[in-house]
Amino acid sequence: MNFLLPEQWQLPDKILLTALVITFGVQLYYYLYHFNSVLRYKRNLRKGIVPFLETTPPVSVIICAKNESEHLREFLPSVLEQDYPQYEVIVINDGSTDATEELLREMSKQYPHLYRTFVPDSANVISTKKLGITIGIKAAKYDLLLFTDADCKPTDKQWIRNMSRNFTQGTELVIGYGGYQKSKTLLGQLISFDTLFIGLESLGFALTGHPYMGVGRNMAYRKETFLREKGFSKFLKLQSGDDDLFVNRIANEYNTRVEISPESVTWSVPKATFNGWFRQKERHLSTSRFYTMRSLTMLGVEVLTRGLFYLLLLAILLFSPSLLKMIAFALFLCRYGIQLWTVNKIAKQWDEQRFYITLVLFDMFLPLVNLYIHLFGKKGNYQWK
Repeated sequence: MNFLLPEQWQLPDKILLTALVITFGVQLYYYLYHFNSVLRYKRNLRKGIVPFLETTPPVSVIICAKNESEHLREFLPSVLEQDYPQYEVIVINDGSTDATEELLREMSKQYPHLYRTFVPDSANVISTKKLGITIGIKAAKYDLLLFTDADCKPTDKQWIRNMSRNFTQGTELVIGYGGYQKSKTLLGQLISFDTLFIGLESLGFALTGHPYMGVGRNMAYRKETFLREKGFSKFLKLQSGDDDLFVNRIANEYNTRVEISPESVTWSVPKATFNGWFRQKERHLSTSRFYTMRSLTMLGVEVLTRGLFYLLLLAILLFSPSLLKMIAFALFLCRYGIQLWTVNKIAKQWDEQRFYITLVLFDMFLPLVNLYIHLFGKKGNYQWK
């Protein structure tokens, strides 16, 4: 095979290679520094050099539910039967029209630490969920607040213990991982990968001193912090944002910790259809444009360099000399190998699905979905269900 020598390459070829190397380098930085920080933290945990509380302070678990009677029946006992000395569970009924109220009334007889409250029917607000969470927080007896959803199940009876142990002096916020139940369908794998990568980003950035979001399925903060920051007052006009925008506003490298133990993971029910998942993702992304400029820059650079890497790779494989094609393909294999190792090691940590060929497919597809939503998606408010 005849290769063209590098000095014989045309200027466009040199520009393509330079751009590919730059995007490759930026992607390596994200994986080896930010995303890999979860694995570095795991090693520190194994060495016993991460400080934790030696006491078990009382905790208030808060769940907001709207027409979730079946999920509450299935999952709420796993929250109510935690191995923890002192805690309460507050479920806020957000205008449910199903059997939620009857179910909670019956369960409160069996579980005396279960308390129920409700969002008034007369509430005239854009986000009844934010109101419901606020009502639950104000009703909480304890300062440490732990949040999850009605369709979530902690993976272990040590969930509260593992999340609350992080409230050392100065800690105001603890971010955990919330996954979706495994599915062998292509949609189920896509949802799992998307959730895993978001967890990789949010926990990885937090561990390197740049926390930017949490998920309401598994996070905790102090009641004192919520009241001091005046709750959700700065984004009451938005339907969403009760979790990620609140964290984006208050979190910093000094007051935020993460919990990565397998026992701290919660599992939710994934959407059954692509349209349902797409609408859910559209709702979540509708709030991301309100993140701080630093957060938007960190996320934007990763997505931009990822997309450019694949575009430049494709252009080189189609139009460039053979030697350049080999160099480009070698860079692709190097990045792919690092992805495989990082993503699947962390997936194993959280008992998530593993990804191999689908990793490349989803890695290319999801930025296109995000781009489409940002360009053509709904910009208004969404009703939560």
